[in-house]
Amino acid sequence: MADVVILGAGISGHTAALHLKRKLGRSSEHTVTVVSPNSQWNWIPSNIWVGVGKMGKPDVVFPLEPVYRKKGIAFRQAKAVALWPDGDADDPRGAVDVEYTGQGKAGTTERIRYDYLVNATGPKLRFEATPGLGPDGHSLSVCTADHATETARSLAATIDKLRAGEEQTLVVGMGHGTCTWEGAAFEYDFNVDHELREAGVRDRARLVYLTNEAQLGDFGVDGMTFEEQGFQTSSEMWTASLFRERNVEAILGAHVTEVAPGVVRYETLDGEFHELGFDFAMLLPPFGGVGLSAYDAEGGDITERLFAPSGFMKVDADYTAKPYEEWRAQDWPETYQVPGYDNIFAVGIAFAPPHQISRPRTSANGTPIAPAPPRTGMPSGVMGKVAALTIHDRIKNGDHAEAHRASMAHMGAACVASAGADLRTGSAAAMTMMPVVPDYTRYPTGRDLSATRGEIGLSGHWVKLMLHHLFLHKAKARLGWQFIPE
Repeated sequence: MADVVILGAGISGHTAALHLKRKLGRSSEHTVTVVSPNSQWNWIPSNIWVGVGKMGKPDVVFPLEPVYRKKGIAFRQAKAVALWPDGDADDPRGAVDVEYTGQGKAGTTERIRYDYLVNATGPKLRFEATPGLGPDGHSLSVCTADHATETARSLAATIDKLRAGEEQTLVVGMGHGTCTWEGAAFEYDFNVDHELREAGVRDRARLVYLTNEAQLGDFGVDGMTFEEQGFQTSSEMWTASLFRERNVEAILGAHVTEVAPGVVRYETLDGEFHELGFDFAMLLPPFGGVGLSAYDAEGGDITERLFAPSGFMKVDADYTAKPYEEWRAQDWPETYQVPGYDNIFAVGIAFAPPHQISRPRTSANGTPIAPAPPRTGMPSGVMGKVAALTIHDRIKNGDHAEAHRASMAHMGAACVASAGADLRTGSAAAMTMMPVVPDYTRYPTGRDLSATRGEIGLSGHWVKLMLHHLFLHKAKARLGWQFIPE
């Protein structure tokens, strides 16, 4: 009998749990246990719509425990705090220490043994990296459904002031120079623009996109090249046209140093420092690992061996420090196995990237200002499924079974960024890229032009809405869920 423990119930961890239990069988003697501090699953891409009031929290979350009970998956509402990959004095099997956050056991701890472990803990939202950033400071967020609900209320109040004739400045973007998830800020910005137009108050609103990207359309993937009827255009030009069309200002290459009441202070790549007054600010935080510790069987601290300084877990990537010109697609992990531990995997946002995808930049003062690598829903789901398939094969066929592979240097991704939620007047920017990590040895532009495209229009909004319902259907493990791609 094998015991599998999955830390985290986001897109990657939840996907891994469902696929692994499906493959093993509900009545199998092998156990699958999910550990998550949250009792609910959140379809995070639709938090954007919650944040402008088009959806409510109940539209984007559902309770995990009933789904897991139906599928024969054990659930522990707890947060992981420490790993014992070599076991301890009592048992040579690996173990994870957890602290309960619910189920009537809040604050109590437990050591759970495993034969296989999947770390899918996702990110820690590092609002503390910038003084005054976040809902406990002076800005708003859409990172969680609760954050997005609060942001929607603030946006509604801002629109009321605009209706009353007051001019308002709205700032949307990144709250630190090393943030990721630029696509979400882009998407929220244009949903705000749409809401302002629908309310008839756009002419009194100044809307600003504040980002650590050096160029529009970077999105943390070093930009893209699109080809249409033999003509090539950059994602920078493609994106800039949308900004001009909607009259959205862009401040590029910015590192936010402080968010004070009504004022955001930031440094730009030229080394200059600026202030921007605001009435409404939704600024995303940088991400970090959740802060797991690791110990050997004797209790010695081996955290630095398993985790990068960022707190993300090291996997089968090439972490050799090298200049941008020497980065290769082969640097990126394929199996997501932890070196030295073939029974531990780190997937989704939990794994440590070997380096950025976008060109690294620092300001004239030496401050890093460049997007961190995105690990969005589609690749994260694929990683979770790949880890599940590898574990299944090793349980059934032995430890020699070859690992399944899914490098972001060979994996494509699709992003449908809403630019207004309305079945008649809404739109979305639909982008596909292949691969996520550019490979300049295989493709002159870094990516396959036949599979890297960008379009914007009403049909994109319909696709976005369809995906919302499809992925909630999939996550709830309803009939045929396994046939919906990651």
